Amino acid sequence: MFKKIFYLTIVIPFLYLNNFAQDAKEIVKKADELMRAKSSYSEITMNIVKPDWSREVSMKAWALEPDYSIIYITEPARDKGTVTLKRKTEVWNWLPSAQKVIKIPPSMMLQSWMGSDFTNDDLVKESSVIRDYTHKLIGEENIDGMDCYIIQLTPKADAGVVWGKVIAWIAKNTYLEPKVEYYDEDGFMVKQFIGSNLKKMDGRNIFTHWEMIPEDKPGNKTIMDYNKIQFNINTEESFYSEQNMKRIR
Repeated sequence: MFKKIFYLTIVIPFLYLNNFAQDAKEIVKKADELMRAKSSYSEITMNIVKPDWSREVSMKAWALEPDYSIIYITEPARDKGTVTLKRKTEVWNWLPSAQKVIKIPPSMMLQSWMGSDFTNDDLVKESSVIRDYTHKLIGEENIDGMDCYIIQLTPKADAGVVWGKVIAWIAKNTYLEPKVEYYDEDGFMVKQFIGSNLKKMDGRNIFTHWEMIPEDKPGNKTIMDYNKIQFNINTEESFYSEQNMKRIR
């Protein structure tokens, strides 16, 4: 009898919680895979919005997941030809006006990328949501007609991430991610990432309109609109090199 009570009160709840945690990781993984592939090519328009001005930047981006990407600026004319290269945890910029390749030092990783609300660190750390965090289902909520899981991502002790925690809303049926909140180590929300404008691109239904909204800068936001995405393109690691930064078009 004692063994039966022990099993009912200790073992079953333990197994339930263990499966619950595993489910949370699987949900995050499926949401991450929806926007990723082994490789990709995209054309993006970025609008940087401030209280008293705004600026539009157009770009092309190539990626070989999870460690390599190149972003080539096509507009405006004064920035055309500027290239950002990511290789694993390192970032370089090619500035055609100065004819220089500049490696971004660790001290500048939290600085703004192209004047936006994205940082250099965002470019490097964007692929670590699975390996660098533990995952926990903390609730459910309906957002814009979508029933969503609410999942808290907590960084592992040895993970080199800047966030104290991340909270993601992931749609149950589609694994779309309409909202993500980023918090500092003191538990204060730093920014939100909001997705909308569902479209089919290269066979996948994805959000093509994204807004990064900093919490401490009222009236500021960065808008990313995906105009084209191709998944699983033919690309090699050698494409993502300092030499190619100067040749890419």
